[in-house]
Amino acid sequence: MNEPAVFDTVTKTMPDSNIHRGDSNLGGQQNHTFYHNVYGILMARSTHEGMKMGSPTKRPFVLTRAGFIGSQRYAATWTGDNLSNWEHLHMSLSMVLQLGLSGQPLSGPDIGGFGGNATPKLFGRWMGVGAMFPFSRGHSEKGTTDHEPWSFGEECEEVCRLALLRRSRLIPHLYTLFYFAHTKGSPVAVPTFFADPEDQKLRTVENSFLLGPLLVCSSTLSDKGAYELSHAIPNGIWLPFDFGDSHPDLPILYLQGGAILPVGLPYNHVGEANPQDDLILFVALNNDGRAQGVLFEDDGDGYGYTKGEYLLTHYVAEKNSSVVTVKVSKTEGSWKRPTRRLHIHLLLGGYAMVSADCMDGEEVQVVIPSISEMSKLIAASEQEHMKHLETVKAIPDIEKQPGQQGIELSKTPVDLKSGDWSLKLVPWIGGHVISMTHLPSDTQWLHSRVESDGYEEYCGTEYRSAGCTEEYKVVRRDLEQSGEQESICMEGDIGGGLLIQRSISILKNNPNILQFDSSIIARNVGAGSGGFSRLVCLRVHPTFTLLNPTEVAVSFKSIDGSNHEISPESGEQSFEGNLRPNGEWMLVDKCAGLCLINRFELSQVSKFLVHWGSGTVNLELWSEERPVSKETPLRILHSYEVIKASS
Repeated sequence: MNEPAVFDTVTKTMPDSNIHRGDSNLGGQQNHTFYHNVYGILMARSTHEGMKMGSPTKRPFVLTRAGFIGSQRYAATWTGDNLSNWEHLHMSLSMVLQLGLSGQPLSGPDIGGFGGNATPKLFGRWMGVGAMFPFSRGHSEKGTTDHEPWSFGEECEEVCRLALLRRSRLIPHLYTLFYFAHTKGSPVAVPTFFADPEDQKLRTVENSFLLGPLLVCSSTLSDKGAYELSHAIPNGIWLPFDFGDSHPDLPILYLQGGAILPVGLPYNHVGEANPQDDLILFVALNNDGRAQGVLFEDDGDGYGYTKGEYLLTHYVAEKNSSVVTVKVSKTEGSWKRPTRRLHIHLLLGGYAMVSADCMDGEEVQVVIPSISEMSKLIAASEQEHMKHLETVKAIPDIEKQPGQQGIELSKTPVDLKSGDWSLKLVPWIGGHVISMTHLPSDTQWLHSRVESDGYEEYCGTEYRSAGCTEEYKVVRRDLEQSGEQESICMEGDIGGGLLIQRSISILKNNPNILQFDSSIIARNVGAGSGGFSRLVCLRVHPTFTLLNPTEVAVSFKSIDGSNHEISPESGEQSFEGNLRPNGEWMLVDKCAGLCLINRFELSQVSKFLVHWGSGTVNLELWSEERPVSKETPLRILHSYEVIKASS
């Protein structure tokens, strides 16, 4: 990966001593520090230029994760390794828009999420909005469940089919937007407030965006579709429309008054398209009864456009009395206009429209119905649209299971937020804590990918033994808003009549303390065992991310009074007996000036283990290893606090 990523080092990148023999105009031979930030763009440029040398008449397509100012000249960008959750679906909209504002018009996320397993509704919703992104691609990590549209049931597959056909129809419009991105530097997708910069409420809108005059309103909430939300619409005329494909799990489309939107036929692949195929123009008049739009066309590959081998058509529409005239106002380029049918759809509101046909290049007139006829047409169209939405099959919400509250909660991500801490948990995958943010310092301490790492607990000395992947049930949830201490209690069945029970609390009387109280409990041990279980060990296994990998250490004083400072170069070390930390140890980040202190009941912990990874560290607490009974559970009570590091 071209950040560049080198996983077997503390910094997760090349060492500063690496020598790069750069071109003289870039600085010549320098160490890695000199070239690190531009490594990605230089790799993309080299790939782009190499592909042009190999196929001079073809346009290279390069996809990069890392980049720098100007990367858009050589490559598209995807937003990196995201997760299959609703939060990352929501984040993907802002990331694409911010990349566009930063000069990269061709970007998009891994639709469905890279790490973790998507659900049908999450995948379908993500595909619905992702098909509208400038760069649209599904991608997932090895070892996850299948992330193809047909892997999530027929309802999700149908939503994905509609979404991709919708994108196929919009290719003429998107291609035109990319032409302007190339010639004028304008983004393809922009925030909704671009339609009305003076409207301050639009500045906080994060579930919609603009593709030119096309407004895309989506839902990134698991429990509500786009049609169930109240969307902030910019001032002016915005008329809803569709291709007969409206669906509860797809975004809503609006066309701005004063715009003409060029649309093509639905294809399985752009290679099926032919310049002689029918062209559709959706027309939305402004308050003055006018509209305009542009269509850019060329051969789709090669560099003929640099020699004028293209066709740029400006369409205009103007209302005169009850007739709207649509015509070509001007053209640019040497391409001859294809011989094709032109279909005009004049939007009236409420999904209603009137239509007319002609040959492209000819002037065509569309007759507007009378006011009474238009009202009837709009009312009938709205009723038909609502009926359609009621009859189509929405993607089933399998994240909500019937039954007890505990089971239902265990299928929903849980947020704990109070005092100094904000946590996110996924009870259905080992009760993992996947996010542990210290709010005063705005520091995310955990390294996690939902299904692994983060904060885990095991019931044995083996790595990832029982307890880290089982589904946990939420048995109690207390909320600060109700005057209680913000906390959660979960239980996971680890077999043999044993449970891991974990309570996580942000202390009400000391809100800078995050407390974990975990036990292995014998709930139903067989009579033949004398009431005792198999050998078990409660192993607390948090994976912390290193904010500044070269400036961190684990520090503590042992029971015997000796002081220890363990650096990343030391690899893995364990401490037992009198070498155990005497009640606390801490992860010290000298650069950030922060210490993460882990305090514990010393009598409950028999072994401490430090394991340094690539940009991570595990600070593990191990109980003794023994059988448990109902009367003799294993327990580790410990807590975390962040303080300023002493200078």
